[in-house]
Amino acid sequence: MTDRQSHPPADAEARRAIAPVVAYPDTSLPPPDLALYTRAREGATLVAETVAAPREAATFRVPAGHFFRITSIQGPQVGDLNLWAANDLSERFFSGKTRALHGTHVTTGDRLWSCFPYLRPMATITEDTLAWYGTDPHGGRVHDVIGTRCDPYTHHLLAGDDYHHCCHSNLSRALAAETGMPVTKAELLVHDVLNVFMCTGFTADTGQYFMKASPVRPGDYLEFFAEIDLLGALSACPGGDCSAEHSSDTAACYPLLIQVFEPAGGALQGWTPATMNGYDRSHGL
Repeated sequence: MTDRQSHPPADAEARRAIAPVVAYPDTSLPPPDLALYTRAREGATLVAETVAAPREAATFRVPAGHFFRITSIQGPQVGDLNLWAANDLSERFFSGKTRALHGTHVTTGDRLWSCFPYLRPMATITEDTLAWYGTDPHGGRVHDVIGTRCDPYTHHLLAGDDYHHCCHSNLSRALAAETGMPVTKAELLVHDVLNVFMCTGFTADTGQYFMKASPVRPGDYLEFFAEIDLLGALSACPGGDCSAEHSSDTAACYPLLIQVFEPAGGALQGWTPATMNGYDRSHGL
């Protein structure tokens, strides 16, 4: 590298002052019909529930047109959420594209999008009891799609030992148990997550990903509407509220409740499940 490259040019401040442009403006996205979802939810019936135990994960299934809710039930706890199309596990949640379309953190009205070549909404957030938190003085916000999930490989890289209750491992074991596949195969289907209830951001000086104590309280929840048939897995992170660390047995951890609700017959009149992306997949050939 030449010495001239390490010095700012004469017009450095002018270059820094150039206004940013949103890469993927979402104004052309078809908006979810939240009014319809709200009416359908009012008469919905609880049809299934499961609990993700501390430092473990649980799977659940949600038919298209149903709602599912993740609730803090005993103490401050964050959860790592994976979603797959129930009948085709190659279609999975795409946190990167969700981030590009909606931002680093998601809330009511935002959608969780699936990977290529499907790229369709898998679920729509319909209620968020932590929406009040907004952006704190450190730039922290809740429910991020920037963290990848705690995993045993990075833990081994940084700490030099093996830890088996990282969210990646929890999700892998849960998916293996649900499908009957070996855990080494199941982990290849585990993917970057929605960090439910987690409070995160980037440091202003170094740009590093940070976490801080989640503001979640028992009774807080995040609720979704399933736009397609879903298989989900939720890990109750070993970091608890992630106020100090996320891959250890020392943090206080609590269970998370997952509930599925079925709307009354006819409540979703006019609604249809999301369809696969319309791109022809020719890639110019």
